Amino acid sequence: MAEAKSPSLTLGAQAIAAALSLSAPYALAQQVPDSSDCKGDNREECKKQQEIELIEVHGIQHSVYRFDKSGDLRRVADIVDTPQTITVLTQDQIQESGKTDLQDILAAQSGVTLGTGENGNAFGDRYIIRGHEARSDVFVDGLRDPGMTTRESFATERVEITKGPSSTFAGRGSSGGAVNSITKKASTSYDFGRIDGAIGSDEHTRLSVDYNKPLSDTAAVRINALTASEDKPGREGISQKRDGLQLSGVYEPSDSLNFVGDVYLLNAKNRPDLGSFQQSDTRKPLKDIPVYAQDEDFLNSEVQTFTLRSDWQINGTVRFYNATRVGKTENGYITTGARGSTRDASDPTAPGASTISLSTHQGWQDVSYWTTQFNLFVDTNWANMSHKWVLGVEYTDESVDNGVYDISYGNAGNCFVPGRNGVSQAYCATDADGNALANINQLMARSYSKGAYDARFDIETISVYLMDTVALTEQWNLFFGLRQDSFDYANDTVSRGTENLYAYSDSIYNGHLGVVYDISEDGNVYLTYSTATNINGGESDLGANCGYGGICGDPEQARMADPETVENIELGTKWMVFDDSLMFSAAIFQMTKGDVMESVGDAYSTLGTLNTGKNRVKGYEIGLVGDITEQLSVQMTWADMSSEVLDSVNDANIGLALSNFADKSFYLQLRYQPSEQFAFGGDFSYQSEMYGGQPDTAATFDTTLNDYRVVVPSYSVVNLFANYYLSEQLTLRLNVGNVMDKEYWTAAYRSGSFMYLGDGRSTRLTVNYTF
Repeated sequence: MAEAKSPSLTLGAQAIAAALSLSAPYALAQQVPDSSDCKGDNREECKKQQEIELIEVHGIQHSVYRFDKSGDLRRVADIVDTPQTITVLTQDQIQESGKTDLQDILAAQSGVTLGTGENGNAFGDRYIIRGHEARSDVFVDGLRDPGMTTRESFATERVEITKGPSSTFAGRGSSGGAVNSITKKASTSYDFGRIDGAIGSDEHTRLSVDYNKPLSDTAAVRINALTASEDKPGREGISQKRDGLQLSGVYEPSDSLNFVGDVYLLNAKNRPDLGSFQQSDTRKPLKDIPVYAQDEDFLNSEVQTFTLRSDWQINGTVRFYNATRVGKTENGYITTGARGSTRDASDPTAPGASTISLSTHQGWQDVSYWTTQFNLFVDTNWANMSHKWVLGVEYTDESVDNGVYDISYGNAGNCFVPGRNGVSQAYCATDADGNALANINQLMARSYSKGAYDARFDIETISVYLMDTVALTEQWNLFFGLRQDSFDYANDTVSRGTENLYAYSDSIYNGHLGVVYDISEDGNVYLTYSTATNINGGESDLGANCGYGGICGDPEQARMADPETVENIELGTKWMVFDDSLMFSAAIFQMTKGDVMESVGDAYSTLGTLNTGKNRVKGYEIGLVGDITEQLSVQMTWADMSSEVLDSVNDANIGLALSNFADKSFYLQLRYQPSEQFAFGGDFSYQSEMYGGQPDTAATFDTTLNDYRVVVPSYSVVNLFANYYLSEQLTLRLNVGNVMDKEYWTAAYRSGSFMYLGDGRSTRLTVNYTF
């Protein structure tokens, strides 16, 4: 399995593969031709022949569910020969599933759960992989994508989820894994266009355009554009709107050198929903909660990035690659939470009556950054062994300003409820009989302005790394890497009227070591060890809130703290079956995190006990992806894991499970095409129950109940789709989401005061036209 069984894909050819794939009657066993193979005098003839081959592959519509290679060029081996669990989600599979936001795409996958974040939102997407925070471990084309923002898939070719510590590739963080989105890029090899238009229930509309145009033999441009809007299925008035644009260009001055640049813009506007809440008496979420979001609620993200890539094949064995990105995001939200309350005896309307009281949660975040990464790929033969070296240097400068809005309320409260600070006037969403008020969305009448910052986060990092993939023998391969990250950290925080400037410098070291043994041409077994490191205060959105990944301790303590360390050992196997059209993978792993920062007292406090915690996650994962037959394609992942706190400043936490952690999760997507005109399929996702609490520590346990206090119930969701091919250019797709219209909850705030709701049933019809 050391030798590739099919051609690899260049960045441009990968984009074409996704853009032209429409879903075909026969599952694709071959891969799209690689235009980088066209060199020398026959370059133009070669590229024309490859375009013919591409049309033969995709001219009769087809869906690709499997890729051989990672989009991260530093992973030089095929995925089947890489000793790590990597899930690749192709554009075809994502589109047929009907999911568009990255958060929804990831939440369906096994081993990945969602969190609510501080104040219930944390600005945008928040992911947890194998029980550990990954909200800062999101990458685009191998470069970190900082900030808490909304991420859309209209310009995404595929999404790669890497499981297990990955700091050799990712730098700081990546305790449980990392997410890397591969974007669509311009190519000189192909001239094509694609338009997708959709309408559906819940006022759903979506229009996207993908057009690639060669300008000459050496230059091309590509445009991806999006406009979309909809209400949240089952929650009328909870809405989202997306407008996006990506302009990409390529220039190839020679056969061995090319430059690819792109500008990416996204404007995402949401009217958000914090869902339901856990009832104190039953510890179950309140069902059928009315839509209580206020008219002035919003969750907005504006993203602007520019990326330039340079790729130079110096000779047959040496390649140079650089990627540089400059980016800026502006994020902000004011949203309404709901919780179960009881009107105080002094309430003039209904003293002592049960009610739903509303609260305000808000914040803003401005992010600016630039990063550049240099990689030198060197293929050598030393001591009768083949080596594929990767030598890299990376520089990143991130600045994040966090703050809150100054808010005033146009309406006075309409009830009195008790709270931590005694009885106070509040906003109640129900009347004396427990019915939702007619003006429920206009109770507060807020007005607001952007306030001063309360945390200014800056980190400058220089990284160097060395990796090698060695063919020891015909059957044995060695995979290893080392990385050093040296950083200067500063965080100017204001917490409850106290300002502190945290500043320190440090260097962290990480590595991976793996061996792969080829049992046969079709299968292997591997054993791998990898590490990750989290620095004190590494989450940029939390300031000095220690309990959520913000910086712990006072400035002197922060300088003295050790980083958190993660170690993972994984034993797995990967097999290519059915004439190399289907990949099966299975792995068992144990991941231990030590020197964990723990908060003490109030969860919002800057106080913390440094390096006192330790936890462990272990389990197994199984994956299946590709084509079972010429008509049947599959993508399946199953994770069965357990978590345990091994050490804590609080002895009562020892032995408890981690918060926001699902023991079992399963995802299955099937696609069957019985004829050239018709294909159908669907996906099923399952997640076992999980418990609320603060990240990276024990779920909240109630000794009186002798059970976990906040419970997110298990759930399963079924979605269906069908494709009808009117011609080689025109396709219709029908998606029905949450077919059974089940009410379910995906995440819980640590107190259970709000629990995110999954989407209700939805129906969407998409028309796809290629030209």
